[in-house]
Amino acid sequence: MDKMDKVIVICGPTASGKTGLSIELAKKINGEIVSCDSMQIYKDMDIGTAKPTIEEMDGIKHYLLDCISPTERYSVADYKRDATKAIKEIIDKGKTPIVVGGTGLYLESLIYGIEYEEIELDLEYRNYLEKIEQEKGILFLYEEAKKIDEQAIQKISQNDKKRIYRILEIYHSTGKTKTEIEKESRKKGPDFEYILFAIDMDREKLYDRINQRVDIMIKSGLIEEVKKIIKKYNEFPTAMQGLGYKEVVEYLNGDLTKEEMIEKIKMMTRRYAKRQLTWFRKYKDICWINGLQDRNDNLNLIIDKYNNL
Repeated sequence: MDKMDKVIVICGPTASGKTGLSIELAKKINGEIVSCDSMQIYKDMDIGTAKPTIEEMDGIKHYLLDCISPTERYSVADYKRDATKAIKEIIDKGKTPIVVGGTGLYLESLIYGIEYEEIELDLEYRNYLEKIEQEKGILFLYEEAKKIDEQAIQKISQNDKKRIYRILEIYHSTGKTKTEIEKESRKKGPDFEYILFAIDMDREKLYDRINQRVDIMIKSGLIEEVKKIIKKYNEFPTAMQGLGYKEVVEYLNGDLTKEEMIEKIKMMTRRYAKRQLTWFRKYKDICWINGLQDRNDNLNLIIDKYNNL
């Protein structure tokens, strides 16, 4: 059996310092970065996604940033295809691929080699689900999805409309549960040898960083960014259901005051970070690093493990 090419993965919760660490790592090991973030994939959504700027990238090539319009649908299957292509391109250059981000489903598609079935959107069934949600609430659909696929529903929150719909739509279209399809699709295995690192830190310090980041986003023009997107696309793109954007829209619609909006973004982001940590802790072969530790120590740890595998 041929030895697989190695790929470094740096994951962890939002605001834990993944971007800075990965860019410094790429400079040290002749690497390039593949984003693993379900929001940074979208064009025009920069401030609210904490997308790295050209200055922050510091000459390091990044893949899967600014790829699609906020109005377009982008699936996990799309991500796996595009990320695999990017990783191969980096390897062909003789460089080291570094996958960086916090979107668990995207990451799993790579490290487990999951081949997701491309399921055409059934607009009639989607409209039916939206009608049920309006009449009975998202919690009702959550419970319906739980009856169908209890294993899959355990991984998502009760308010995660996108993934609740996904569980129901997969079963409606295929007659199989999402869990069944994933088990079948893992038989092939991953295309590369993934070496996983996750950033963690004291919870209170992480929450302080999240709160500060939200304040910076507001000062940097998040509200204006949302206004521009709505004006440019002449609609409310699905992508703007994302964390931070949805709350700004609620503010613009008069449903929240500015102070309420800011506090809600902070609260929802802290909750999201907690879910991310729970998600990454289920991986067995993962090396946890302290985000508050000296960056050079963390870089040396990553490089040593990469070189010794």
